Amino acid sequence: MSLKRRLIVVASIWIVAGMIVGGFLLSAIFRELVTVQFNDELHVHLDELRRLAEISPDGAILQRDLSDPRYDVPESGFYWEIQRNGSIIARSKSLDGPALDIPADPPTNTYIHSYSIAGPTGTLMVLEQAKWIDPSGTPVRFVIGTDKRHLDDVLHSFDSMLGYTLAAFAALMIAASALLILYAMRPFDQLRTALGTVRSGQSTEVGGTFPREVQPLVDDLNTLLKSTAELIGRARIQAGNVAHGLKTPLAVLTDEAYQIKEKGLHQSAAIILDQCRKMQTQIDYQITRARAVAMRSAPGMVASVQKAALEVTSALSRLHKARPISIETNIPPSVSVACDAQDLNEMIANLVDNACKHARKRVGISLAQPLQQDRVTVAVEDDGAGLPPEAYEIVFNVGERWDSQKPGSGLGMAIVRDLARLYGGDVRLGSSTYGGLAAYLELPKATQ
Repeated sequence: MSLKRRLIVVASIWIVAGMIVGGFLLSAIFRELVTVQFNDELHVHLDELRRLAEISPDGAILQRDLSDPRYDVPESGFYWEIQRNGSIIARSKSLDGPALDIPADPPTNTYIHSYSIAGPTGTLMVLEQAKWIDPSGTPVRFVIGTDKRHLDDVLHSFDSMLGYTLAAFAALMIAASALLILYAMRPFDQLRTALGTVRSGQSTEVGGTFPREVQPLVDDLNTLLKSTAELIGRARIQAGNVAHGLKTPLAVLTDEAYQIKEKGLHQSAAIILDQCRKMQTQIDYQITRARAVAMRSAPGMVASVQKAALEVTSALSRLHKARPISIETNIPPSVSVACDAQDLNEMIANLVDNACKHARKRVGISLAQPLQQDRVTVAVEDDGAGLPPEAYEIVFNVGERWDSQKPGSGLGMAIVRDLARLYGGDVRLGSSTYGGLAAYLELPKATQ
């Protein structure tokens, strides 16, 4: 999972969790406030009922109706009742049926009591208070209540509205967080794009404008790229110096061998010349390998396969012009590999030169089928005699040749395999569609 996705997921989880906890807290606070408000309203109506009630031995009447008209609507859920000795002496127009079942209080208890009882339209939230009209008689009980469903409806409406509101707010917060994270991570996308241009060879350094927090990283990367390029340059120069330094002593030894041969010491001269040839082969091989190892570390290596094939075809056509050989190139211009151009030329040149030496009339350079997504396979084929399968690996050994009648040092195929493997590829042999030998050079495709 990418860093941006992780940050967005974590931010979303925290936002959702915060909204859930906040929703529960707000709902609990609102429930407490509304419940207190309902109780306060019942206290006010109970006090109003006691003040308006005129009690007589025959019953009770109110000087006027209560200020809340809902007590006059039948089964409205707002009820009041006045009782004496368990009998009803007055009740609201909204109430019908048997007397409200209020728990009995001690005779001397005149405090206000709250109960939840069964009412005609559901559970009632009830306040009750006893009052002595006649000290020698029994107290009168004033009862006022409201259906609990009214409170539940208010709470349910608030919870629904709160849930929708918090859900919408959470969605907006998540969207805002995602946009903020994407904006904050944008410099890293720019850095990735800039590094892509370096890898593809379009630029030698990471360019662009970056925030202060990212710019030191960009500067360090550019310094590293510059120092790497300098090290590679020095390595190539050093490899050339080694080759030049060994060439002169080897030439002296070879000349001495020929002088020894002129003096009649043919066997000694042959041994020295053979050893000089082997040393020259090893020097060429190791110098080429050292240069390739250095180039492999260089960023932004891109080489066009078509360009390399055309250059090789042009050079080898002139080299083998004495023979009726046709070199055909069929490589699309868009195919590129992650390899140094000089090394690619050397690999293709060795393969094509080897094919030209053994071909009768025809050599072909093309892309092997099927095409792969991240690899490029170049096929070099000829119409020569080919090789038996047991020789496919032998010819890759340094200094080994299967056909000693043909000119060569036995170094070309070994260099091709070593270079290909240094770049993460390989080379293999097989049967050609032309009837001869086919060499398949596989290299990683260049990053676009």
